[in-house]
Amino acid sequence: MKHLLTAMAIITAATAAQAQEVTTFDLDNGMEVVVIEDHRAPVAVHMVWYKIGSADEPEGTSGIAHFFEHLMFKQTDVLASGEFSATVAANGGSDNAFTSYDYTAYFQRIAADRLELMMQMESNRMTNLALTADNIETERNVILEERNQRTENNPSALAREQFNAALFQNHRYGVPIIGWKHEMEQLDLEDANAFYGRYYAPNNAILVVAGDVDPDDVRTLAETYYGVIPAEPDLPERLRPQEPPQRAERRITYTDPRVSQPYISRTYLAPERDPGAQEEAAALTYLAELLGGSSFTSDLGTALQFDTQTALYTNASYSGNSLDTGIFRVAVVPATGVTLSEAEAAMDQVIADFMENDIDPARIDSIRTQLHASEIYAMDNTQGLARRYGAALSQSLAVADVQAWPDILQSVTEADIKAAAAKVFNRDQAVTGWVVASQEDAR
Repeated sequence: MKHLLTAMAIITAATAAQAQEVTTFDLDNGMEVVVIEDHRAPVAVHMVWYKIGSADEPEGTSGIAHFFEHLMFKQTDVLASGEFSATVAANGGSDNAFTSYDYTAYFQRIAADRLELMMQMESNRMTNLALTADNIETERNVILEERNQRTENNPSALAREQFNAALFQNHRYGVPIIGWKHEMEQLDLEDANAFYGRYYAPNNAILVVAGDVDPDDVRTLAETYYGVIPAEPDLPERLRPQEPPQRAERRITYTDPRVSQPYISRTYLAPERDPGAQEEAAALTYLAELLGGSSFTSDLGTALQFDTQTALYTNASYSGNSLDTGIFRVAVVPATGVTLSEAEAAMDQVIADFMENDIDPARIDSIRTQLHASEIYAMDNTQGLARRYGAALSQSLAVADVQAWPDILQSVTEADIKAAAAKVFNRDQAVTGWVVASQEDAR
């Protein structure tokens, strides 16, 4: 069976590699274009990525990047409110949008022969949005209700906001993507129009088209619909306030009576994936799996959940897909009768043991195989590929970095992992958070 699975993986890899060809070019107005060919189905994914996320927002207007994502579905000079999505649906497609710290993206998945219609509509709302005071009031209420449901009613989300704000005291990654409520309430038509005029321009955007398309045809359509839009001459340079040196550990106890189970979360500053320098990020990807991936095989899982039954749940994760500093997080939910102090001490001991002992080469080989399979199967998802390239280019990586990533993952060694771990596991660059229902639980 093992040989059969290996053979299937090889066949899948060969098929996917044949299906994926990437072409890039720039329009005269500065818009970047990426075309990913995949002719296995008559479908196309059309995405426009703006290099503006919540971490780029002007001070005092937190949440406006996400707010504006909502407003982009309102009327333009030729489309009524809601007509954009209705037209996509009427043509058998689907559409949506999303905002992160580093970008805002809009996408449609549609039959390949409807690609021109998507470009026509998307290019129209790049410059011809017609906002009104009613739009602002309606959508401001929508995002405030979204915050109520996802954050205000979720003690873990509120705690995470506090931990991030403590970890990033100067960088805008410490501000929630959805925004601080008191600033969201003040967003107005003037803020929206200023944001739109400053950042929604072709020279601040990346067009990604993936699927059953021809690069020359995409170029012709892109020049027809996007190429005629003037570049923004006053586009601000993408500069953000950076973190000063962190010289002391930060600790927070977050208390909320709605917490059903106390837990510990420690977040460390960590290197991000950088152009031409992705090796540390690859090593940290392995570190997260070794330390807190599967409960049955990871160090935290076997030591705390099974060997000592100190914890009900353990996890480690690495988030390095970002323009600026990434994060590495470990979390432990103590078992009944185990205090947070005891659970944290046990967690720290596992980390210390990991740094002291050698890593079993078989475990590295197993993760290497899993990551290889994951990279292969990811190539079967056209929309996922489009998203991978769009996010990477929005966060300063190049197409070559995306294509090099699978091989870099395969080349990680034990020495690489230990070096990355030693760099990250610095308590002076971390926030340790306890989340409890009452002060009595904070012990």
